[in-house]
Amino acid sequence: MSTLRKIALALVVIGAINWGLIGLFRFDLVAAIFGGGLSRLIYTLVGLSGLICLSYFFDREEADESERYTSPVLDEGTGVQPNYGTEFAEDPDLDHTFNPSRNFHDNEEE
Repeated sequence: MSTLRKIALALVVIGAINWGLIGLFRFDLVAAIFGGGLSRLIYTLVGLSGLICLSYFFDREEADESERYTSPVLDEGTGVQPNYGTEFAEDPDLDHTFNPSRNFHDNEEE
């Protein structure tokens, strides 16, 4: 992700938080921090950032990158998908451990 797109995304998030505050509490955080004249510039930058972030919907490179992480990994040498699973033993009978008055193993043999 390019630096411009990261900055644009950050400004869009700031704008979304500001709109949330306006909608919930009628409090304009950007105007409170930057004043009247500079807040117009911030609003303009947030609007331009929104237009830049529209390109996320049409960018195939980002979609290809996300698919890369969900596809199975193959060993380059053998072309086989590695299996990292391990099994050590059967699950312990915890019910018998925590409730020794009930003996489930005797009932299973009958």
